Amino acid sequence: MTDPIIVIPARMAAERLPGKPLLDIGGTPLVVHVWRRAREAGLGPVLVATDAPEIARAVEAAGGHAMMTRAEHASGSDRVFEAATAADPDRRHDIVINLQADMPDIAADTLRAAARPLADPAVDIGTVAAATADPLRAEDPNVVKVIGTRLALDCLRALYFTRGLAPWGEGDRLAHIGVYAFRRSALARFAALPRSPLEIRERLEQLRALEAGMRIDVALVDAAPISVDSPADLARARAWLEDRISGKTKS
Repeated sequence: MTDPIIVIPARMAAERLPGKPLLDIGGTPLVVHVWRRAREAGLGPVLVATDAPEIARAVEAAGGHAMMTRAEHASGSDRVFEAATAADPDRRHDIVINLQADMPDIAADTLRAAARPLADPAVDIGTVAAATADPLRAEDPNVVKVIGTRLALDCLRALYFTRGLAPWGEGDRLAHIGVYAFRRSALARFAALPRSPLEIRERLEQLRALEAGMRIDVALVDAAPISVDSPADLARARAWLEDRISGKTKS
């Protein structure tokens, strides 16, 4: 990783929680919490890419940089490509990190880990996952599971991603965390591809890359951040902030 840019795609029309980026967590919109965590990582400039003026206004009111993008993108990474192309037409940033806008407590180390697999020039996209032994999380379709081949204790090559319970049998599952570190050329290739059948069926954009033969490697981290996909997740995020303010957690 030499010169990354972090782009946070955010839209109001989320299927599970409409208006999710502006949900209030301790008086601050969710997307602003995510933007702050990205800034704290110190990896490079942070940009919020959105099709909603109200999201852009919220980010800019907090001191952030937001860019308006088209509304009709098929995935967050397609929106990230438009924003990165417009913000950096000279391609100075050789790595583009797509950070989903629903993880208010994501750790800096997790963001850094997403780019770690790109040390191997054969890897197109890096991402992260954490083991979970919780059967409820394993069966939750909002928790995406990674199936892969181990390359090292802390890294694997992705074979598939699914909302289903996988792999079969005893043992922990790997919960995917919504961060992607793209080589600039890989992001351009991804955005030029049509939506794939498995991407449409599972509603998982990374399957487009796998079906096209792109290589995704997964760095393993100790714990997954909160991903706000339901009212219960929102309550957990609000409790996290209360703990952070009271000094019970540093996350």
